[in-house]
Amino acid sequence: MTELMVIFAIGLLVLGPKRLPELARSMGKSLAEFRRASNDMRREFMSVADDVKIEPAPLAAPKPPAPRPAAVAPKAESSATDDAGDAATDPPRDG
Repeated sequence: MTELMVIFAIGLLVLGPKRLPELARSMGKSLAEFRRASNDMRREFMSVADDVKIEPAPLAAPKPPAPRPAAVAPKAESSATDDAGDAATDPPRDG
């Protein structure tokens, strides 16, 4: 409050008693316009934020990791066994 009184006193000395009310009136109008614009901006921001609001996914129990397949040794490639399969890995045949 005292700071405002000091500013008012300095303004009165610098501007004089005739111009100080005009300046105060124009500052009041400017401040009111600024408040109105900031309230409009805040209202618009909140409206957009509500429209775009993303609902969080429901919490679910985490799934256990899938079992990994056993490591398989690489096959030796043979051009002779392409059609019939690899003889070393085929089960023995009776007959």
